[in-house]
Amino acid sequence: MYLLFLLFLSVFNILVVQSLPLSSNVEEAVGSFDHIASMPYTREEIKALKQKLNLTDSFDDDEYLSVPELITKYGYPVEEHFVTTKDGYILRVHRIPPTRKGIAPCNRTIFLMHGILMSSADWVILGPQEAFAYYLADLGYDVWMGNARGNTQSKNHTKLNPHHRKFWDFSWHQIGTIDLPTMIDYVLKQTKQKALYHVGHSQGTTTFYVMCSELPSYNKKIIAHYSLAPIAYMKHTFSPILRLSSKAVKLLEIFSSIFGVEQILPHNNLMTDVGNDLCEAGDLTEVVCRDTLFMICGFDNAEFNNTLMPTLMGHTPAGSSAKQMFHYAQLIDSGHFRQYDYGLANTLHYGPLHALKPPSYNLKKIKAPVYLYYSRNDWLSNEKDVTKLCQELGNCKSQVLVAENRFNHLDYLWGIHAKQMIYTVVADDIVNHLPKDEQRLHEADEEDEEEYEYK
Repeated sequence: MYLLFLLFLSVFNILVVQSLPLSSNVEEAVGSFDHIASMPYTREEIKALKQKLNLTDSFDDDEYLSVPELITKYGYPVEEHFVTTKDGYILRVHRIPPTRKGIAPCNRTIFLMHGILMSSADWVILGPQEAFAYYLADLGYDVWMGNARGNTQSKNHTKLNPHHRKFWDFSWHQIGTIDLPTMIDYVLKQTKQKALYHVGHSQGTTTFYVMCSELPSYNKKIIAHYSLAPIAYMKHTFSPILRLSSKAVKLLEIFSSIFGVEQILPHNNLMTDVGNDLCEAGDLTEVVCRDTLFMICGFDNAEFNNTLMPTLMGHTPAGSSAKQMFHYAQLIDSGHFRQYDYGLANTLHYGPLHALKPPSYNLKKIKAPVYLYYSRNDWLSNEKDVTKLCQELGNCKSQVLVAENRFNHLDYLWGIHAKQMIYTVVADDIVNHLPKDEQRLHEADEEDEEEYEYK
């Protein structure tokens, strides 16, 4: 079972990787700022560790570069911002402002939100002329990329230590009701805009649905939303591994509690180096790295760039809470799009009316225009579930089938033809629907003014 496999890897990380001695600069930092996440190992420490494991010392620069370093390397301007949520999580937000020489700003702000086990790095990892963030920047958009609590980029807190269980007590519900609106408010304040465009991939679509259904006032802050591989209903998820895991979710929750596994696949530099040695194009083990992803998301060898694998392993997986995974497993098992099921403790969280079942998300409250993009080879986002989602949404504008039948769940970000099949289509849809989508916001503002005058 996939979730059990992930839990095993996380236990290995806790028992082996995290038991390695901390570098001196980490000890100093933790001593002074106990709530700040541990720093990565130094290059010298990694080299010494690789020698003990008989691993080669070759590496690709992109594999070790941070997101700002990656963006700067390819000639784009970049800013790094930090946003603190009301419950203390410190979120890292990356921006590619429209200030590059030769680029005419279009005066539109667009916010990109990653999927589970991912980060802002995945929007730039394909490189210039290919990655979605660069493509939008070349069109003159003011591009912002968020990071959810608990991933590699947002693993800090004003009080809590990531090694403590309480830090990881969240699912994507909290990301949707706290992280996403906090980042959007910050971006709107920084850009002096009233609303922005929002693009989400996988979990990045889930958190948008959560935000606009639980906090309907945010519909007016979204000009339009574009869902890449939308995830809400998961009754028809095809992946056998995930379906089997969903049937044992209660057992997995107990396993997680007993062994103290609150986070799934936390990233570290050891993982980067192992990825560099075991997943490099041409290695026999490269097939294992690739096909492990395919078994979950759908097989599509034609769209996968094998030479990209070491760089991917340098940034992905970016980690998540175990609770995020369990929440998705509950959706597969129940067939509903609803809040976290605490079992016998539901009454404590939701009141006596929801003692047996947690409350569902009211998708009719989502009034912002939503455009759905799906593919037939996506083993997570099934066509039947996407159709039901479109029917339930309060303002589903279109349901677009990707022209390539082999496209899987990850090809939206890493596919060789992602730009041709997805990015150009989304960009064209933004321009084509621009007048109507912006008119909706103008009319909403007028309604607010009339209501204010009436009162």
